[in-house]
Amino acid sequence: MTAYALTQKCASRYNRTPVYPPTTICLVPMKSKSIGILTKPKFPEVKTTLLGVVTWLRARSIDVLLDTTSATLLNEQGGIPKTQLAEKADVLLVLGGDGTILSAARLAAERGSPILGVNMGGLGFLTEVRLDNLYPSLERVFANDYTLDERLMLATHVHRHGETVAQGLVLNDIVISKGTIARMIELQIAIGGQFVTNLRGDGLIIGTPTGSTAYSLSAGGPIMNPALQALIMTPICPHTLTHRPLIVPGDVVIEVTLTSQDDGSTATLDGQVGVAMTQGDTAVIRASDYRTRLIRFPESHYYEVLREKLKWGHG
Repeated sequence: MTAYALTQKCASRYNRTPVYPPTTICLVPMKSKSIGILTKPKFPEVKTTLLGVVTWLRARSIDVLLDTTSATLLNEQGGIPKTQLAEKADVLLVLGGDGTILSAARLAAERGSPILGVNMGGLGFLTEVRLDNLYPSLERVFANDYTLDERLMLATHVHRHGETVAQGLVLNDIVISKGTIARMIELQIAIGGQFVTNLRGDGLIIGTPTGSTAYSLSAGGPIMNPALQALIMTPICPHTLTHRPLIVPGDVVIEVTLTSQDDGSTATLDGQVGVAMTQGDTAVIRASDYRTRLIRFPESHYYEVLREKLKWGHG
């Protein structure tokens, strides 16, 4: 596994003494061993881009590991299942959109592998690199000219009759929502063991600061700087209009119990993994001990990203 060291140069860049664990840290790889590549094949440029970057990396004697989807695109043998790729690669290169980054974040969480996202999708809050800047960005990674931005993740467990029936990690959010029938569900919410409210509506979003620009934003939630160690709870179309988004400390435990009898109610993890819930099930959500590590470059600033993606000041 690649070893990392916090350098004094990086500490001075942020004008502070090195501390652990910082929110944003600058880490320099002592030796680069391998790069694992994850792709989203639906984008038309993916195959050409993948072929080019694999050729570029191999020409520089970098060990390239392809997931099964990427290997199939290149007609190569020996693709690695996504669940194993993060265990074998020292860096993950993601060619896709934010959804592909979310998937990579869950895969890489336990090992803490750094992720470099190349935006081949649309909005792209998480992907750092534009396609036309791919190779200069890779050169900078090998030259140690980057930082690692650590993002808070959530761990969730769904309990039924005292047993855990599902669990998982997310970077953006957990959404507890109604089924296909257009009627409200009822949820009982507790924070830190204390009853907060009974919520009737279409559901509830429990998100991280990173997830504040995802579904929560569409549901009326605030934008949170990802450096914050806090969680956000955003009701979806609440029946009682005084139910508003609530920001809570990052070290609390949130318990959400489905109290209504509604077929089809679901806990959805990062919009990608669904867990069916029945009356009496409780989703227990807390900050995870793991963090997502996104490769960033020193000149990249969060508010600049917001301004660009949300078209602020373009009136």
